[in-house]
Amino acid sequence: MTQLTDIAQQQFQRFAELTDVSVFSPAQQAQIKQAFGLSDFIANSAQQQPELLLECFEQGLFEQSQRCQIIEQSLAQALSECDQEAAFHRCLRLFRRKHMVVIAWRELLGLADLDESLRHTSCLADALIEQASQWAYQDLVKSQGQPENDQGEQQPFYILAMGKLGGKELNFSSDIDLIFTFPENGVTKGGRKEWANQQFFIRLGQKVIAALHQVTPDGFVFRVDMRLRPFGESGPLVMSFAAFEDYYQTQGRDWERYAMVKARVIGPESPYKHELETLLRPFVFRRYIDFSAIQSLRQMKAMISAEVRRKGLKDNIKLGAGGIREVEFVAQAFQLIRGGREPLLQQKGLRQTLNALKDLDIMPTERVDNLLASYQMLRRVENVLQQIGDKQTQTLPTNDLDKDRLISALGFPNWDSFYQELTGVMAQVNQEFDWVVGDEEQDESEQDGRITELWLHELEQDEVVALLADYDLSQQDAEQCHRLIVNFKQEAQRRAVGPRGRENLKRLMPALTCKVLSKKDPIALMDRLVTLITQVMTRTAYIELLNENHGALKQLVRLCDASPRIAAQLARHPILLDELLDPQHLYNPTPIEEYKSDLRQYMLRIPEEDMEQQMEGLRQYKQIQRLRISAADIAGALPLMKVSDHLTYLAEAIMEYVVNIAWFQLVEKYGEPSNLIGSERRGFAVLGYGKLGGLELGYGSDLDVVFIHDTEVSGYTNGKKEIDNKQFYLRLGQRILHLFSSRTSSGILYEVDMRLRPQGDSGLLVSSLAAYDAYLSKDAWTWEHQALVRARCVYGDNEIHQAFDAVRLRQLAKERGKAELAKDVVDMRKKMRDHLLRGEQDQFDLKQSPGGMVDIEFIAQFLVLANTHQAPAMANWSDNIRIFETCVEQGLLTPEQGALLSECYCHIRDAAHRLTLNKQTRIVSSDLFAQDRDQVVSLWNKLVADYYPAIDAK
Repeated sequence: MTQLTDIAQQQFQRFAELTDVSVFSPAQQAQIKQAFGLSDFIANSAQQQPELLLECFEQGLFEQSQRCQIIEQSLAQALSECDQEAAFHRCLRLFRRKHMVVIAWRELLGLADLDESLRHTSCLADALIEQASQWAYQDLVKSQGQPENDQGEQQPFYILAMGKLGGKELNFSSDIDLIFTFPENGVTKGGRKEWANQQFFIRLGQKVIAALHQVTPDGFVFRVDMRLRPFGESGPLVMSFAAFEDYYQTQGRDWERYAMVKARVIGPESPYKHELETLLRPFVFRRYIDFSAIQSLRQMKAMISAEVRRKGLKDNIKLGAGGIREVEFVAQAFQLIRGGREPLLQQKGLRQTLNALKDLDIMPTERVDNLLASYQMLRRVENVLQQIGDKQTQTLPTNDLDKDRLISALGFPNWDSFYQELTGVMAQVNQEFDWVVGDEEQDESEQDGRITELWLHELEQDEVVALLADYDLSQQDAEQCHRLIVNFKQEAQRRAVGPRGRENLKRLMPALTCKVLSKKDPIALMDRLVTLITQVMTRTAYIELLNENHGALKQLVRLCDASPRIAAQLARHPILLDELLDPQHLYNPTPIEEYKSDLRQYMLRIPEEDMEQQMEGLRQYKQIQRLRISAADIAGALPLMKVSDHLTYLAEAIMEYVVNIAWFQLVEKYGEPSNLIGSERRGFAVLGYGKLGGLELGYGSDLDVVFIHDTEVSGYTNGKKEIDNKQFYLRLGQRILHLFSSRTSSGILYEVDMRLRPQGDSGLLVSSLAAYDAYLSKDAWTWEHQALVRARCVYGDNEIHQAFDAVRLRQLAKERGKAELAKDVVDMRKKMRDHLLRGEQDQFDLKQSPGGMVDIEFIAQFLVLANTHQAPAMANWSDNIRIFETCVEQGLLTPEQGALLSECYCHIRDAAHRLTLNKQTRIVSSDLFAQDRDQVVSLWNKLVADYYPAIDAK
């Protein structure tokens, strides 16, 4: 390290010839010598501006770790004293030099960590750019006038900070990549003549670039690169928001999406700034998981690697294998792929993004921590390299002096130990990079050249039959396969797939076919998958997703093989393909007690005021959760009862969220009902009937609901536009139905059936609890009391919930003549069978045939209505299984009878459930469930025969 001591002494001697060094304390002189030895930039700056170091010591800048506010305030003060452009330029350059000396000084002398250096370099750049543009704006207004839109509103100037400046991680001696824009076209007002706004802002942009980029005797501020703007160097220097948006919507390229991930707006606070911040988001962050980013990043990396080889760049810590650029690619790959679905990934800073990947469980914690540690070292090396001479370099030095400077500042004992550690760090980064963005791999074990021929060449039918003979396909199946392939190719020709899409299809379809041919019924599965791919073929991102992720392709084939219903669901809603990426989540649905909190968390990403997106988000959430439930069901991870529990609790969570949306919308418009003022109650309940009430929802179930409100609701709401409280609740019910039934691009939320409310379709949409009670007491038919057996409150505050439970118990506990009750139940059963029974003589309708599900449900309802007056516990539950368990507890059924009814119900219901998954009707052969059916009919006769003639089992 003798060289460092020698160069430090030489530089200090030159400095002493220019100024009186006795004004510095011995400790300060020692620091000056150390800094001069480590950095030519610091030494040269002190010699060019001898008063600089004393000024920094006197102002305490070398000791302060928080200087961003000082930078902004002192720059504003300095620029306020500039009235000429030459003075303006000089002020910027001297200010930049002073604060860059402070940044280098603190880091090289071990007084600051990397975080502080990056933060202060970035805030210094922000202040210089923003205040330089403000000064230039005001100066230009004096001669050109003020730019205004057609409404006379002043038009501000905005700058997009790109790259590391956008992420507030600017390295010490970096170019700054900028893009200029302004809101609206118009003309200037108040100048000697009118100028078009674009002319004004182009002139302003030129002044800003000159202020920052131009080299004067005082140096420069920043090298400014404008090549990232629309159309690059051939494009206009400044564009309006409208032109800006049009360019990115129609002509934006993949590398521009990559660049825009870090874009950050610099300029005055106003609604225009927010508009600009949101304008580019759809271009950068796709609403679906977008695997096209992987291929684009591969291509960019290949181009960079070729450039490194061409220029013979060695030991480049930015562009070389395992360099800074690869860490950036890893983070930005996930941002582009998933950022549209995960707002936490829409951050500008690389380290924040990596931490978000860990928090979201997208990357393993160990990998993220490795990348963060590696990035820290690489950026530290980069900063020290650039602080030596204020040069934009990322290549390790070859001369001994700069090597000594580097290892001294970094704290390594010798060059070999430093180089060995750096080499290991870069190898680790390259390994992580390959894990995320690595070269495409062909899974040769799953590829067959003959299958590739099916898709790449126009084979005749007999050639296809011969080719598929080795796959145990019959001639009929092989011919059907040929027809599917021909039809698919013809459809692909008609669709606007695009060149990239066609290349992706050429890769995907052979891989898909190889997996399909190993399945039990390959032609039926092939038909489903071809239908699905046809639906999504124009959306290249989804085809790329399946190409890039073999696991996702495997899950797709598995699910579509198990369930035509899931295949159809995926075809209708391709966004669900994203769920195939993570089998851990796919086959482990949300715990039932967490649906409400999970839904709230999911919806946080959507602005509350954007009702269209709120409705779309609810539908997507439901589809995602139902796909996970279906997958777990198919995998055997959930028994039937648990599947229904999940579907029911999911529906309840969505119901609560919808009611809350509707409530807040109405309160915002009309205020709260007067009976609730000062209370946290809402006095409103949703009653679930049928499968929702009985916790037995299936995949295709409607929601049978009734709306009720408190009995005492007289008065008016307290909003600016007051309405009668009853009218408020009526509109609340209407709003809830609208939110459920409106059709968005993801379909409707649920079919909601309100026919079980008092008076049916002709009754009030929302009844008071008293009116509901009175109707059940005086006007309801027996079948409506039967329906009440399966009713429960699925939304409502405690008071109304308890009040409903009391009404339900009172109604169910009425003493009924068993003969009359049996007659009503049997008559209703016969009427339903006459109108709803499907199937022929040799077929069994799982729901309506004798011994089917409805018979079992009617037995449960009869037992509840006939016995609750003596055994109130009979009203405790609304689901059939626990009703039968209670019957056993109360001595109304023997344990054998209770078990038999429960088992028969589960067997038949499970079969109906499987048929639904397979998109088949509930009609099966009469040979199935013969024993179960006979036992159910026998029990019906035994339980009802004393009161009313048995149902004919024939």
